[in-house]
Amino acid sequence: MNSTVNYIKEWQQALQLEILHLKKYGSTKYLVSNGHLLSSDGSFTYFFETGSSVKIPVGSIVRLEWGGIKQDGRVLSSEGKSIILSFERSLGDLIGEAFLYHDPWELLEQLITRLDEVKRSKKKRLRIKRLMDPSMPQKHPSSEKQSSVRELYARSKFNPVTFVWGPPGTGKTYTLARTAANHYFQGKKILVLSHSNQAVDVLMAEISSFIKRKERFHEGDVLRYGSQIGESLAIHEDIVTGQLLGKHEPDLLADKEKLVGEKRLLKQDLAGSFSKRDTDELLELEKKLARVLEKIRQKEIEFLKEAKIIGTTLAKAAKDETLYTREYDLIILDEASMAYVPQVAFAAALSKHILVSGDFKQLPPIAAARDSLVKLWLKEDIFHRAGVAQSVEEGTLHPHLFLLKEQRRMHPEISAFTNRVVYNNFVGDHESVSMSRESIRAAEPFANKASVLLDTSCSGEYCMAERTSHSRMNLWQLLLSFQLIHEAYVDGAKSIGYVAPYRAQAEWMEKLLDDLYRNERQTTDIIAATVHRFQGSERDVMVFDTVDSYPQDRAGMLLTGRESERLINVAITRTKGKFLHVCDTSFINKHVYRSKTLRQLVDHQTHNGQVIPRKDIGKWVKHQHSRLQWMHARKLEKVLEDLGNTNHEMIMAIPDANLLSDDWKQILLKRNPKVKLTIISGKRNSDIPLHSFISLPVSFSFIIFDKRFVWLGVPIETNNRIQPPFISARLDSSIIAMELSSQFKRNE
Repeated sequence: MNSTVNYIKEWQQALQLEILHLKKYGSTKYLVSNGHLLSSDGSFTYFFETGSSVKIPVGSIVRLEWGGIKQDGRVLSSEGKSIILSFERSLGDLIGEAFLYHDPWELLEQLITRLDEVKRSKKKRLRIKRLMDPSMPQKHPSSEKQSSVRELYARSKFNPVTFVWGPPGTGKTYTLARTAANHYFQGKKILVLSHSNQAVDVLMAEISSFIKRKERFHEGDVLRYGSQIGESLAIHEDIVTGQLLGKHEPDLLADKEKLVGEKRLLKQDLAGSFSKRDTDELLELEKKLARVLEKIRQKEIEFLKEAKIIGTTLAKAAKDETLYTREYDLIILDEASMAYVPQVAFAAALSKHILVSGDFKQLPPIAAARDSLVKLWLKEDIFHRAGVAQSVEEGTLHPHLFLLKEQRRMHPEISAFTNRVVYNNFVGDHESVSMSRESIRAAEPFANKASVLLDTSCSGEYCMAERTSHSRMNLWQLLLSFQLIHEAYVDGAKSIGYVAPYRAQAEWMEKLLDDLYRNERQTTDIIAATVHRFQGSERDVMVFDTVDSYPQDRAGMLLTGRESERLINVAITRTKGKFLHVCDTSFINKHVYRSKTLRQLVDHQTHNGQVIPRKDIGKWVKHQHSRLQWMHARKLEKVLEDLGNTNHEMIMAIPDANLLSDDWKQILLKRNPKVKLTIISGKRNSDIPLHSFISLPVSFSFIIFDKRFVWLGVPIETNNRIQPPFISARLDSSIIAMELSSQFKRNE
């Protein structure tokens, strides 16, 4: 059995390895320009313009790189579109352009220091031992009739560690908030933590709302501590430190705003002059501002000392002495499945009782370094490392694992798969969820269907790797997915999500939406992203585009690897009433094992009659968008019209130019001779006169007219792996036209 001290040593080693990796490879990168030396009194101070606002805290360590030179420095001032840095050696008088790197590793160093302090405390080591080895007997009184809130309150009162398993839609925020409030009503001190500001905001808003409804709210007792406060606390300003300061210390905030304004004006002057007097004045302003900020800080400390429920992030708790030196009656750690194990251990050390809440069937923590210790402690969640997840795989619930087992988010047609396959039948549907989601299910596309698999088999070989990142893309499935979004929007969907496993595909959809749907997004919540962006949120309609298809010879690791179940689970469980899965089932059935979650999803949807075949596109496309139109690929009238209106350039990509029909050869021969023709193909046809030939393999046919109109699916006879009905798509988008043509540029 591993001792707590050994655990801590391994955690510190893993964190140090991650720090080394971040220092070498990973940073937030900013372009800075017009750098000039301001002063050289002891240290060398430089002013830079930043182009956009750079929010790096004063005092932070940064790295400057230009022309092969790397130099560490410190931020003296960071406001607006300029920054002042201090270095120990001279970098010359002028620096035209350079890159500035700011790393998150300082937060990890603070966590290492906190763990050093834990090592010296027998009490804190015992708390961590209970976290990592929760084999102690249950002490809470139990009753089968009690509510989830009552049972969790009892567990958190009598047991040192309680793991809360909250699958999507099971009321985790509701239950945690009421548990926290009930402890507060008993005069207890509670610290609410999460790795993300958004999660802290949501839980603190729910706690505040509940206490107010009970008419037991006292200003100052509930405190959201931190600077990154989101919209969910807009109606709860009375728990935000900044708003309380404005109420109780208006002069302090006025002084701060005055100094910030003076500093901004002075820095604008500095951009055009190198006056030492201005520089000295600016640095003096920074000192005055620092003194005001310290007064604000002291007032915040007073608020913290008086508060009974404090909400903040794990990172803030590990760096703020006022937080980590206090003792609490209860720690509530939300979204623990995305936190590093050492972070959870640090949190557990602060209190006699901790609620560790999350879903180990969703996304794990993210770390970059490739090392066995990093994989063990920073890339897997506390539920697995403490052994409570393993009990679920064996078909039982660990004594200290409390399951919220009724989901109220997804229509039962959607949850049927995740409840059975992902959650091993531990989770069921609340009786109300079917009726509450019926209006979404009843809407288009595919009215009266909540779960749909849109099969793209035998539509062509459209899956390709992005030219620079090698992330996968599939333009055919992208356009089909946009059509689904359009149908849902026209029929009244209020929130729509598009999720893809590959960043390149998600970014292309974001560009397409920005181009074709900019106005619609002003009134409807439509987001395109990879899965990580969606964790913790929900949408009426979700489009899950699996992207993978021919001519690839295998499915990507994102859909078949170790974390694929979690990724697919998050994609599905964001959905309230309509889950639309865009997938090449012929590819998946051939290249993905039956034991993999994606294959099980395809098999489930097929078995339950949820598949829409390719031939039905003419039935479900009810609203052609003015800039995206679907038509039969043999009907070329619109193609010829576009060709006749083309003034400058025509780009045609064809897998094998020798397969062009005589009709198409005549079309190309009779085109306006002023129109420049470029053909991209693996095989050239000498019978076709053209201006430029790009010898590159291409797996699908497309045409681009005047860098604006994109045709997919024509010429039909040159496409591979395609069966009738033959469909083509016409897209009016200069953005996608440019992106697509750039994929097939010659390497210089």
